[in-house]
Amino acid sequence: MSQSSPLISLRAVTKRYGQGPNAFEALKGIDLDIAAGDFVAVMGPSGSGKSTAMNLLGCLDVPTSGAFLFRDVRVEALDADERSLLRRKYLGFVFQGFNLLGRTSAIENVELPLLYRGEERRRRREMAMHALERVGLDRWARHSPAELSGGQQQRVAIARAIVTNPEVLLADEPTGNLDSQRSVEIMELLTDLNQSSGITVLMVTHEPDMAVYARTIVHFRDGRVERIDQGAPALAVGAH
Repeated sequence: MSQSSPLISLRAVTKRYGQGPNAFEALKGIDLDIAAGDFVAVMGPSGSGKSTAMNLLGCLDVPTSGAFLFRDVRVEALDADERSLLRRKYLGFVFQGFNLLGRTSAIENVELPLLYRGEERRRRREMAMHALERVGLDRWARHSPAELSGGQQQRVAIARAIVTNPEVLLADEPTGNLDSQRSVEIMELLTDLNQSSGITVLMVTHEPDMAVYARTIVHFRDGRVERIDQGAPALAVGAH
């Protein structure tokens, strides 16, 4: 990837579901560039196309037409196995519902992506503990999700997402199940990871109070990018 190239580019991207007169076009020609190290919030009403766009950006789906470049690689030209390798090497995911395994400890949950990568057990444990330290939960490593608060569970989920040192962290409504104080703590954590580790953060949110932490806010409406707000620096950690 050249120094001047964006990390991610969408060019005239469409996404259509179904065929014939009943077809639904969820994305209607999206152009979007995302720079390495940016913190991007994706906003829009239900049905605006933001979730479809995030599925594409997470390499979980491919466009119907148009070009999707990640590190100058044409993602739409990759097969399913190649996209899976790209996700495993470069991307981490955080979900609104935490998606933790209930009968395993925090550290075992964090180890899962490393297990899929075939890392040796001692190495998995070291990397998982380091990730838990980064989110401030190393003392809770042996606790199950049921023994953790919602905010702590989301921190475990973030540790699981960053344990492979991804270039991009995709967060889908990461504060949607949390109260105001826990939401601020999670946003400060994401901001710190973005600023201290250079992780590119792509976050879907419907909450303006959370979107203000981003440096770039992309507004979707009716399958198109309505506008992009840029220029405001991400809130400093601890500013709230």
